[in-house]
Amino acid sequence: MEVTYLGHSSFRIKGKTAVIVTDPYDENCGKFPKDVSADIVTVSHDHSDHNNIKSLSSSFVVHGPGEYEVKGVSIIGVHTWHDEKLGAERGANTVYVIEIDGMRVAHLGDLGHKLSQEQIDEMGPVDVVMVPVGGVYTIDAATAGNVVKQVDPWMVIPMHYQQAGLDSAAFGKLTGVGEFLKEMGKTDVQAIPKLVISVDRLPTEQQVVVLERR
Repeated sequence: MEVTYLGHSSFRIKGKTAVIVTDPYDENCGKFPKDVSADIVTVSHDHSDHNNIKSLSSSFVVHGPGEYEVKGVSIIGVHTWHDEKLGAERGANTVYVIEIDGMRVAHLGDLGHKLSQEQIDEMGPVDVVMVPVGGVYTIDAATAGNVVKQVDPWMVIPMHYQQAGLDSAAFGKLTGVGEFLKEMGKTDVQAIPKLVISVDRLPTEQQVVVLERR
């Protein structure tokens, strides 16, 4: 499995049988790469920085809770909230657990709260988690650290934090990834261009991976 970071909450996950893109964004997050295509697109919620499916061609869009099976990839969508008030402020959010190449990858979307035990049980075991860490619209660095403990994956990839290309009016108050790295005690982590991982190459201790924006 190969993972590249397209920016904000969007990743390209390439497996043996399919390519998945998560949460494609609009121009408020910068230019979405024109050369990206996907067999499957997941949309965590209907905000324009996460649901811009017209920015790429795809044969199947996964939108909302449920169980999906596409091109050898299994996906479980788990209902969560975009805030701590049961959606009263920002509505619903879907966490996706993507089973690909024998691994289970959880994309938490714009999660706005700690997970309930029921949600954790519905997600099942997770090898890699993509977690929002910038605060304001999602959980902040401290809560993200707690959610990572709840999910207990082998690898942690932060997303949805302050970075170049974001509209300053909309996202100027997001914190940078450094706050989360500090929370995780991983201040020496260096960004890498892509993550290539397989079942037999999972780490023996939890790792935090920061990916360079493509």
